[in-house]
Amino acid sequence: MIHPRATMRLQFHSGFTFDDAVAIVDYMARLGISHVYASPILTARRGSTHGYDVVDPTRVSDALGGRDGLERLVAALRRHDMGLIVDIVPNHMAVGAENPWWLDVLEKGEASPHARVFDIDWRSPDPRLRGADPRLRGQKVHAPFLGSDYDTALANGDIRLDYDRDAGRFFIDVHGNRFPVRAEDHDLLIGADRHGAATEDTIATVLADFREPESGPRALHRLLDRQHYRLAWWRTAADEVNWRRFFDIGELAAVRVEDPAVFEATHATIFDLYAAGLIDGLRIDHIDGLADPGAYCRIVRARLDHLRGKRPQTARAHAPLILVEKILAAGERLPEDWPVDGTTGYDFMNDVSCLLHDPSGRGPLRRLWTEITASAGDATSPGAPLDELALARRQMLATAFDSDLERCVRAFTDLAQSRRRDRDITRAAIRRVLIEVLAQFPVYRIYDDGQGHSAACDATIAFAVDQARPHVVAGDRLTLERLADWLHGGRAVEQGGIDAASEAGEGAAASPADLRRIALIRFQQLTAPLAAKAVEDTLFYRVAPLLSCNEVGADPDAPTLTPEDFHAVCLERQARHPRGLLATATHDHKRGADARMRIAVLSQMTDEWAQTLRAWRRMNAPLRHGHEVDGQGDPGDGTLTAPHPADEVMLYQTLIGVWPEGTDSTADSLAAVAADILPRVEGWLVKALREGKRRSNWVVPDTAYEAACTAFLRAILGPEAQFPAALDRFVRRLAPAALINSLTQCVLHTTTPGIPDIYQGTDVMDLSLVDPDNRRPVDHEALAGLLNQQIPPDHLIEMPRDHGAAKQAVLAAILALRARDPLLFTQGAYRPLTATGPAAAHVLAFARQHDPDTQHGPETQHAPETGQPGPIGHVIVLVSRLADRLLPEGGLPLVPREGWADTLIEVPDDLAGHHHDALTGESIGLTAGGVAVAGLLARLPVAVLVSG
Repeated sequence: MIHPRATMRLQFHSGFTFDDAVAIVDYMARLGISHVYASPILTARRGSTHGYDVVDPTRVSDALGGRDGLERLVAALRRHDMGLIVDIVPNHMAVGAENPWWLDVLEKGEASPHARVFDIDWRSPDPRLRGADPRLRGQKVHAPFLGSDYDTALANGDIRLDYDRDAGRFFIDVHGNRFPVRAEDHDLLIGADRHGAATEDTIATVLADFREPESGPRALHRLLDRQHYRLAWWRTAADEVNWRRFFDIGELAAVRVEDPAVFEATHATIFDLYAAGLIDGLRIDHIDGLADPGAYCRIVRARLDHLRGKRPQTARAHAPLILVEKILAAGERLPEDWPVDGTTGYDFMNDVSCLLHDPSGRGPLRRLWTEITASAGDATSPGAPLDELALARRQMLATAFDSDLERCVRAFTDLAQSRRRDRDITRAAIRRVLIEVLAQFPVYRIYDDGQGHSAACDATIAFAVDQARPHVVAGDRLTLERLADWLHGGRAVEQGGIDAASEAGEGAAASPADLRRIALIRFQQLTAPLAAKAVEDTLFYRVAPLLSCNEVGADPDAPTLTPEDFHAVCLERQARHPRGLLATATHDHKRGADARMRIAVLSQMTDEWAQTLRAWRRMNAPLRHGHEVDGQGDPGDGTLTAPHPADEVMLYQTLIGVWPEGTDSTADSLAAVAADILPRVEGWLVKALREGKRRSNWVVPDTAYEAACTAFLRAILGPEAQFPAALDRFVRRLAPAALINSLTQCVLHTTTPGIPDIYQGTDVMDLSLVDPDNRRPVDHEALAGLLNQQIPPDHLIEMPRDHGAAKQAVLAAILALRARDPLLFTQGAYRPLTATGPAAAHVLAFARQHDPDTQHGPETQHAPETGQPGPIGHVIVLVSRLADRLLPEGGLPLVPREGWADTLIEVPDDLAGHHHDALTGESIGLTAGGVAVAGLLARLPVAVLVSG
């Protein structure tokens, strides 16, 4: 088996199957990919475009090609000495008629053998979850799937009794979705004492009775009241759903993988595929949603290690990769006791972005944003990021996670009631205090299994409590301190107390320690989705001085990284997780890798951007629309302008990111480009307005405002508009510095510690937007054609339309080095090199070097072709950064010699000698001491110098 050196993420669905992937294996191999990194492959809902909505974890998806198709793909990969990593979804499954486990729970309630699979609160205090039948008390599942309120749905016939002749069963139909009828009620309907088949006459009679306009709704209501679920309006979900969802998505139910039986049932197929040698590693989705992520990772690692010996002999060489989807805040680390290889790479994506943003631009961009957005003069004008984040968290708690919050409150209330000293702490006070602590929580979650946590988690708790304290009324200060004590694990829970009923079962006794464990699980499983929805899906669409900073895993208010800072994070990654993934684009990104790099240039030219932005707003002012908003109008006329200034600024930045390079400047060409990108940007715009939740939202969309904004977009991109020409000129102005950013990002992506992941299609310029735009079909045939040209990247940078090919050429050249000596880039040392001189801040340099004591294992013998050179002694990498101010106007994406002036790279004695640049083929002799950057970066803004 090949040593992991580069992955390519593929999004599988019915339109791109395993056999479709077989057709591009040769291209991936020639590019230098060692492993396909697959989206979830188990059976998902019909028509799924991503695979995260699994309905049957026991089968490889037939829509993707089934197990036979998977075996064909793996056989093709093995022929090219490649492997397969698969994405798994332990946190949740899709609900609905395609999920047999979910249907069994709806039919049988808590008596279902699958009731333990889903995280359902079977002890909900909601009286409406108790049916008329006393045997059903406390055993109903809240089913918020109606398109209107329950009574209206009954009266309109949206809820109907129907009969499935193939299955021989009555069922409840809701908008084409099936809900089961209890076996007892089925027998009652057909008049049988035991399960039996119904005659056609019986079926017709029953259906006619239930569809009779007057009595039918009453009869159907009585029947529904006897079921193990309560149908309700979808809008009730956030407030009343009694099962944990994935985030606030009502079609995805959380799974209790902490239960050993559930773990085995949901992982058996994956373990079988690993034992059979069909997969070589796992990507674990949404690790923060699990009750105990650390314990889960330890179990998975132990199981895979055990199964490794059962794999085919040729598939045993390497330990399986285990990668976790985890968002790390600034300074946050993966817990030490997680036996994983690293994250899926959001941390690197943020680090390289911070390196390539100019710190001097932060203040001016913030002031420009405030100047323009404050001019709206209404209550929806955005504020500072931290203030907006706290508001967004409170808003999400109130509108999306109230039921989750209520379960958390109930768990802490049970804990309070288990102690004499805390019995007078009220449920209402706990709720108020929890809201304030959650609003200030600085990370996605802490990790405490009830037995203790790290000093870092203690610091996180202390920070959140301190930040919440000014927002807590005086009467609730004691409750805040007790909550802090419970979270820290202080003496309030160390000693025994009175018994209380636990969630494990009615009447069961639980100690304060058990109750704290339950409360902690509820708390930790709430902070993570709250952070994701408040930051990624709200704040990032509200506050945007620079959209390139608003990316998954990023903090838009975080400081940039100096070269020294970047070296530090690389050294830490090398020490802790040298086989973690490095990402620049994912299926969840907000903007493509190169769109971000282009927008980032604005941080280097804030004055020019401010002038351009103001000019564009003046140019397009006549195309804005008046929009009536109750209670939010401008004084005197009762209307607001659409788009809101904040939405307009974000729109311009988005258009800068998505506008293609190399466009002819003729009117016809500009009109064709505008028409081509319009549907993509319009889709982004509507999504952005709803995610931002200022003027519109997903629950109650303001379609009038959305229509006014999309009309503005169509107008400014129209064939008669002046804006497309202005936009094209500005993108041409940015193009040289943007390409330097892109090539620098590409080189760092593939040479710093970790395993680079190439998201499908991003081997060339990636100007995509948030999903579904970033999941569009990829023209792999065209990509293969570009690779076949084998044109050196320094020849391709001269024409903007060839910039994508230049990026691909750089990528292929470096991946060839990784194939030649994989261990150099995973186990080899990372050595920062010092830059001196007037432009030292504009270059970053380091070396990758084998440890003299490292013995090259069999992995290094896997060269793609016989006769290739052996292991590399070392590689020296140089990249340009923040280059816009060093570039001549209208010139190539190369800093001229006079721009570098006397800037030098200090080359240590042991790195001196003959080298060749892997990107240009140029032969270069390096002497120890200071080496001029101007000579090393004369043909490309990046260099990868290989010893020997």
